[in-house]
Amino acid sequence: MSRARRSMDWGFPRWRGYESAREAAQVRLCDRYGCTEPGDCPAPKSPSSPERWYFCQKHAAEYNAGWDYFAGLTAEEAAAREHKERQTHEGYHESAHYGWAGSGDGSRSRDELRALEALGLDPDADFDAVRKAWRTKAKEVHPDVRPGDAEAAKAFQTYQLAYEVLRAAEERREWRG
Repeated sequence: MSRARRSMDWGFPRWRGYESAREAAQVRLCDRYGCTEPGDCPAPKSPSSPERWYFCQKHAAEYNAGWDYFAGLTAEEAAAREHKERQTHEGYHESAHYGWAGSGDGSRSRDELRALEALGLDPDADFDAVRKAWRTKAKEVHPDVRPGDAEAAKAFQTYQLAYEVLRAAEERREWRG
């Protein structure tokens, strides 16, 4: 009689790897005719339809390149759908600055990048360049230099706010606690 072996998952079945059983794993093939790759990318067959195609990554990219989410809708219906989707997915906007699609090396926040843009600097500018750009731009539009000019006062406030954002970020970077 064989001796029962102790399981290494300590009674937590979720610790086992998926498809770790001895049976063969079911693999769904790509729905594109003639493709033998696994189809693990779902794509809707039509707008607002629960039915899905399952493509490989290559064919999913081809399918999505020609996909129009608002096909067959009037302008009002498309605007209503977009508004509804923005309401339900607005929480994800907060984490948008973690994406790597923006400029820079990912070490600056979106507010810092906007501040650098307001000062006319590159995303990888150091703080000495920030200070120099702020001083030259602020001297041009300072309220003492151009009294009574509303646009100059607004530009001065913009430069001042941009400098404050970048100064606070630089202090956070320097302080290592």
